[in-house]
Amino acid sequence: MSEEIFVKIHESYRKVIVICDSDLIGKKVKEGIIQLDVKENFYSGDKMSEQEIASLIKNMERDFPSYNIVGKKAISLCIKEKLISEQGVKTISGIPHAMVF
Repeated sequence: MSEEIFVKIHESYRKVIVICDSDLIGKKVKEGIIQLDVKENFYSGDKMSEQEIASLIKNMERDFPSYNIVGKKAISLCIKEKLISEQGVKTISGIPHAMVF
């Protein structure tokens, strides 16, 4: 179902939270020299509702995580939750993508 959003938390020296539209998993897009490879092992995680993701974003604020956000639904939600702004979104072959460090 294309309405679903996956969330995966990678542990590193700090947490990296990946938020991705489920219908993009496994896709590779390229525009000029820029390539986005939405690999399953990095982007596929737990299916979460918008409310669960909003709660996660708020609860993770104190940990200062990095975010990797891909897809129209994921980007729209993160803008709504004020995690990112529209100016911070890049588009690669029509796929919106943002990173927060």
